[in-house]
Amino acid sequence: METEVVESQVAEAEVVVTKKGQTTIPVKLRRKYKIEEGTKLAVIDTKEGILMKPKKTIWDMIGSGSEFATVEEMNKLLDKLRHENE
Repeated sequence: METEVVESQVAEAEVVVTKKGQTTIPVKLRRKYKIEEGTKLAVIDTKEGILMKPKKTIWDMIGSGSEFATVEEMNKLLDKLRHENE
């Protein structure tokens, strides 16, 4: 029987929630996760608590398929799919 070891996490900072439910993410974490004004965060209810993480944008996806095909190969496939849908 294997025992799962869970790494304990220590809070990096303490934040305060306003009466409107707002808080400030510490600058160290904003820089680490590239969170800037306008960044959308996914808010997820987990059994450990609330998880907030940046949502992926189309810009985050650029190049994500490069290990599977070249740009030219992808363009040819897209052209083929567009032609099939006509």
